[in-house]
Amino acid sequence: MDATASLVALLGLGAFHGINPGMGWLFAVALGLQERRRAAVWRALLPLALGHSLAVAAAVAVALALGLILSIEHLRWPVGLLLLALGASRVVRHRHPRWAAMRVRMARLTLWSFLMASAHGAGLMVVPVFAGMTAGGQLTCHSQPASAAVASALLATGAHALGYVLVTAVIAVLVFEKFGVGILRTAWLNLDFVWALALVGTGLLTLLS
Repeated sequence: MDATASLVALLGLGAFHGINPGMGWLFAVALGLQERRRAAVWRALLPLALGHSLAVAAAVAVALALGLILSIEHLRWPVGLLLLALGASRVVRHRHPRWAAMRVRMARLTLWSFLMASAHGAGLMVVPVFAGMTAGGQLTCHSQPASAAVASALLATGAHALGYVLVTAVIAVLVFEKFGVGILRTAWLNLDFVWALALVGTGLLTLLS
């Protein structure tokens, strides 16, 4: 996968997470409704994006560490199998980290976003695309300078986060200002199920590629 296609894929994955209400924008809208001001919606975006980015960065960092001892040929098997297992588990059962109330401090909102992104396999989904961005599809330091691998990791995390925060911000503001949360009852798909199928599909492609 060339650099442009990789960046488009990362932005698209981030955008899909941004669409899902369970990944943050519903929380931002709820905070805005509680405080009755748009500023609360905007204020929630930073910790949501930070937590999401940390989850992606953690998965990419693990891939980089494993790349020191495993070739991409060997690494794709555990990544593909993990994607399949996570996708299959989400088809059967949906579990989300929950707090007792929607009004939380920004540090806890960052942690909540991190846990949600991790539970959805956001970072794991980025790893195959990230591997394709590195020199020759290799993560090992033997195939490219360590600085180049780190730069690719930062670029992958940033592109995914950008897609996520842009879509999250647009939807949160539109729902808060115009549509209201009632849109979830009348015009919303089961995006958790769609995402589970995407995890399964990506796992299969990773194993077969």
